[in-house]
Amino acid sequence: MAENTTGAGQGGEEQKPTGNPITIHTQYIKDLSFENPNAPESVALQQQPKINIDVDVEARTTQDQKLHEVTVKINVKADVADKVAFIAELQYGAVVTLNVADEHRLPVLLIEVPRMLFPYVRKIISDLTADGGFPPLMMQQIDFADLFRKKFAKQMEGQPAGNA
Repeated sequence: MAENTTGAGQGGEEQKPTGNPITIHTQYIKDLSFENPNAPESVALQQQPKINIDVDVEARTTQDQKLHEVTVKINVKADVADKVAFIAELQYGAVVTLNVADEHRLPVLLIEVPRMLFPYVRKIISDLTADGGFPPLMMQQIDFADLFRKKFAKQMEGQPAGNA
């Protein structure tokens, strides 16, 4: 007797999508900026700067509902003695298709895709700060699930929090 290996559901079983759940078609720098407004004094200082990093993730779906753009936004501001040492801003995007159930689409777009993009984001920021005359900024791993929960809580309160 042959087994059914086609993946078709029987007897009320829920069919699950098959294949890769995430396909990244392309990755790109959407926007990149580095400011060193107090150079050369800022690069000559040997003090440890106070660094503030803001992170956001946005996703949008194309009109045909097949492609999704995910953008990781990183804003870094470093201050030394109440003066700006540097400001770095990066928007890093990807175009993806998903093969997941509709109820998982938003978490995959705002958690899993950014996790896949983060090593590239970290490398760009590290190189950018080093090329700007500062020690390379080695960003710690970002908890995109926590970021998603906070963003989702804002949506539940009726505040805009990006579109997906």
